[in-house]
Amino acid sequence: MEKALRHFFLLCFAFSLVFLSMGREVNARAHTRRHKRSNGAHYKKLFVFGDSYADTGNLGNLGNMLTTSWYEPYGMTFPHKPTGRFSNGRLLTDYVASFLGIRSPLPYKYRRLEVSKKLLPYGMNFARAGSGIFDNGNFQDNLTLQVDAFLWQVKAGVFPEYDLKSSVALVSVSGNDYKYYKETNGSDAGALDFANRLFQLLKSDLKRIQGAGVPKVLVTNLHPVGCTPYMTKVTNHTKCDSTALGEAQAHNQKLEILIKELNGASTKTFFSLDLFTSFNSIINQVKGAPKFESILKPCCDGNDNSSTCAQTDDNGMKKYSLCSNPDSHFYWDWLHPTQAAWAAVFEYLKPALRRFLSL
Repeated sequence: MEKALRHFFLLCFAFSLVFLSMGREVNARAHTRRHKRSNGAHYKKLFVFGDSYADTGNLGNLGNMLTTSWYEPYGMTFPHKPTGRFSNGRLLTDYVASFLGIRSPLPYKYRRLEVSKKLLPYGMNFARAGSGIFDNGNFQDNLTLQVDAFLWQVKAGVFPEYDLKSSVALVSVSGNDYKYYKETNGSDAGALDFANRLFQLLKSDLKRIQGAGVPKVLVTNLHPVGCTPYMTKVTNHTKCDSTALGEAQAHNQKLEILIKELNGASTKTFFSLDLFTSFNSIINQVKGAPKFESILKPCCDGNDNSSTCAQTDDNGMKKYSLCSNPDSHFYWDWLHPTQAAWAAVFEYLKPALRRFLSL
C-alpha cells in the first residue's frame, strides 16, 4: 500500500511539473489543436495585411542596418532563429491564427517555394514591416498594394470562393504613416487633413477586402505609441509620451466611427482589435494584469543612440545589449513587444474576438 501511494504521489508530482512547464511556453501545435477543438475550425484561412506587428517574413533581408529582424537575437524564443518577425518569437498574426485553429499563413514572398504546399491551405500573409496606408518612403508595399496582391491571388484561382467564405482578414495599422508624416516636416495645421485622407484610403482598402468575399475583417487600433521605448528613451524609459498617447486615441476614435459606418445597421463584417486598451492595461499594471519586471525598457537595445537591436560593427562585434530573460520584458526592441507581451495582450483580446466570430 505504501509503495502504491509513493508511486501515486510521484505521478502527481510529474504531472504538476508538466503543467508548470506549459505555463510559459506553449507548444505551437498543441496550442493550435486546443483552439481547433474549442473553435471547431469554423474559419479555415487567415489573410494578413499591414506592418511589422503582423509581418512574419515578407520584409527582404537588406542587411542588419536596415532589416534587423533577419538577424540574431530576433526569433531566439520562437522558432529559435530569425525568420523576419520583429520580436523574439510569436507576434499578433501567430496568436490570431492559433485562435482560429490553424497554422500561421504563408508569407506572400514564399508563395512559389516548396514550403507553400504546406502553408497555403491556411491563407496568406501580405504584411510588410515598415509599410503604412500611404507610401512611407521606404519602398515597402503600402496597404493598397498588399490588397492588390491579395486580389491577384484570388483572380488567379489560388483562393476560390468557397475558401474566402470561411476566412478572416487581419489588418494591422501601427502608426508608420504618422511617424513618416512628422519626419517629413508635416505641420500641425495639416495633420487633420492628413488623417482624413488616410482614413478615406483605409476605408477603400477595407471595402475591397470585403468585396473579395472575406466575411470577417479585424482591424487593429493604434497601440499606446507614446509608451514604446523609442518614445520613452528621452526619460530613460520611465514615462510615456502624453502627446503621442493623445494622438493614438484620436486615431482610435476615428477608427471606431469608420467601423460603425462600414458595418451599417445590418452587417457585422468589421471589428476593431483594441490594442490600445490591452497594451495600456498591462503597461499600467491594472488589477489582474500580467506582471512584467520591465515595462518600458526594451529587452534588446542598442549600446548607443545610433545603434539598435541585432546590429553589429564591421568586425562582427555586437552593438547592442540583450536582457537575460525576454519573458520579463514587455517590449523586445524600440517598437515591438516580446512574445510574452503578445501572449498577454491576446488574452485581453480573446473574449471580444470570440464574441465577434461567434466561436
